[in-house]
Amino acid sequence: MKLEALRHGNFAALDAAVREWGLVIGRLKVLEQEARDGLRGRAERAQWAGEMARVTREFVRNTAGEFGDARTQATSIHNVLRDTRDELVRQRGELRRAIERGEAKHLQVVGVAGGGFKVLANAPCTPGETAAQKATREKAEARDVAALRDELQRILNAATESDTSADRVLRALVAQAERGFASGAAYRDRDAAAGALRQADAMAAILRKGHGAGPEELEALRAGLKKYAGDPLFAERLAVGAGARGALDFWADRARFEDDHELQKYLGLTLAEATRSDSPQMRAWERDMIALGDVPIGAGRREALGFQVMSNLMRWGQYDNEFLKEYGAELIRVEKELGENGRESAEDIWDDSLPLNRSGTDAGHDPMTGFMQALSKSPEAATEFFNGSFVTKEEDHEFWEDGDEEKGKVGLSNFQYLFNERDWPVTHHRDGRESFAGPDFMACAVEAAVTGRVAGEPLGDRVLAHTEGQARLMESVVASIAEDGKRLTDRPYMADSMGRAAVEYLPDISRALSDDKQGSTLRLYPVTGSAADLTHQASTRFLFHLGGTPEGNAELNIGHKIYMASLMDYHLDPNTPEALRYPYPPSETIDAITNTMGEVGGTLSQGRQEAILGPARESDKDFNDALSIGKTAVSGTVGAAIGVGATFIASPVGGALAGGGASAVTGVVIEYLGQQFEPEKLKSAGTASGEIWESDCDATIGVAQEAAKKAVENHRPETVGVPADWARDGSKRGLLSAQGNTSELADDLTTEISP
Repeated sequence: MKLEALRHGNFAALDAAVREWGLVIGRLKVLEQEARDGLRGRAERAQWAGEMARVTREFVRNTAGEFGDARTQATSIHNVLRDTRDELVRQRGELRRAIERGEAKHLQVVGVAGGGFKVLANAPCTPGETAAQKATREKAEARDVAALRDELQRILNAATESDTSADRVLRALVAQAERGFASGAAYRDRDAAAGALRQADAMAAILRKGHGAGPEELEALRAGLKKYAGDPLFAERLAVGAGARGALDFWADRARFEDDHELQKYLGLTLAEATRSDSPQMRAWERDMIALGDVPIGAGRREALGFQVMSNLMRWGQYDNEFLKEYGAELIRVEKELGENGRESAEDIWDDSLPLNRSGTDAGHDPMTGFMQALSKSPEAATEFFNGSFVTKEEDHEFWEDGDEEKGKVGLSNFQYLFNERDWPVTHHRDGRESFAGPDFMACAVEAAVTGRVAGEPLGDRVLAHTEGQARLMESVVASIAEDGKRLTDRPYMADSMGRAAVEYLPDISRALSDDKQGSTLRLYPVTGSAADLTHQASTRFLFHLGGTPEGNAELNIGHKIYMASLMDYHLDPNTPEALRYPYPPSETIDAITNTMGEVGGTLSQGRQEAILGPARESDKDFNDALSIGKTAVSGTVGAAIGVGATFIASPVGGALAGGGASAVTGVVIEYLGQQFEPEKLKSAGTASGEIWESDCDATIGVAQEAAKKAVENHRPETVGVPADWARDGSKRGLLSAQGNTSELADDLTTEISP
């Protein structure tokens, strides 16, 4: 900052900019509200359906969200300009006052070429002063000159920092989004943003040192990452400053020598945040990182490939969808190349390298494990990845139709390869126990891919319309488990994810069990977006196997009962448009709903009996423990986790919730389930075949009756008849159908057990 520029600075233009940005924020706030309540609200309420409706709604949601992002970015820009203006005005005042104080001491400040300045002493000589007096006077003048010069330089340095830091911050804010607006970069003042950039530069320098970084530097890095991991400016600056190779080299080296779980976590979170930047520098970083996927990283005989290192940093945070899509495509390409299109096992492909994972769940040799964790938090990328092609029929591989070489080759999707065919490497927890982290995280990623939600996320207050890709993938999931139940029952740790997925596809499963492709059943089980096309046989076998796992049984056992209550609430509510309601009296509506739900519950019970009394000999205590409403709520599916009165019926009208919010019918069911699945009651449940079946039947019929009574009482009090009888009759027929269909459609799976 030049002295004359600050001394005579006219900040009228900067004042005007601050005022204008303040007005922009106000206007954007109004536009954001109008877009949210008007544009988006009308799109959600519009009575349209189909793929175009889904795409249009999503476009409208994104567009409405852009107004919010614009306001966030405008607020940050306004705050930076305001702080800079205020500081420059204050510094101009300090400069002028300092010059005035100097003039009072006969000191003159003059500018010189290039923007510098000089301080000159112009005090008049004192007549008759002695040489000693003159020397004393000149010495005092020299001190005053030096003091004023230093003070002026300090003020100019501060003004320079205000100006240049504002420039850096504003450029960084704008660079966050190549198109549109940066949603996460919100700063209350310029100093906060500038401080984040300074810290990023310091942290990147430590990363570049690698093993050369000392203990104090590593502690500073750990503290800095922990504090700023979610800061978008910090994250991007650090990633770009360290470079893709620098980040890989650092962690490969660090993981080799130190068990530093916290550093791994916060470095991963920081890189995840960085990938959400759209700056050209960050896009280049992502390209570099993917290109390093098959490049050896680290020194010595135990080198690791770039994918092995990076995937262990991807276990935390939500990475950018596009980055994950490109990363996943290249990871699959490399695995195909190293494994000769599936001929080699993953154990041989990704053999022991460095101990790259310090979280304790597994050693981190298999890059697919960390990548699956990343996908479990990024549903859009997960859907595209699993639907992608692993091999086609035309490629050179040894995957045959039904395992019969004479029938010819089959193509495999990434899902089919990973879920059905891949031999996941054997690895171990920190304490030496065998670890199943790879396929477990794969199940979480599949859950995210078919539901559109982060794995384990509660249903919340809005049902998501499934996309074509999600529905087609769910068809593959059901078909795979129906074909070979051991893919689930031999890996029971996957059951909670499969159970949560099944809960969201209860409308699709219910349609399949109803065997009605053209009648009113499609209206009875409304679906928004794309429906999964499932067969009765595949659905029965899928439910049977899911019922044979404690966690899967619990998730769906409770979920389908709440879904049943929500359906009654929806179809008996006179506020539901007539064109969307089931076109029959309450007695027939309740009968139809409880019939299908009885079949679901009965099939789950058959699976449970098979697991306990068949060859597997599972412990019934595990099922009872999982059925505890508290444990299921913690798992994040339904029940208490979504709150009393929640409902998850997706109406074709804009995906709106049935019941308009709180539902007394669903609330009664949740309360009833809480009583039925209290730990003390479950302890008394028997393990004999008849006791299991009787207990499950009682629970299914009982909850159906409670829901039917409350639905009629709430919505159709004038109805003549006994709702509890309708629910009992429908449930009993459904339970009997479950027995018959399990025998007919899954006879190869069941032990001869008397109900």
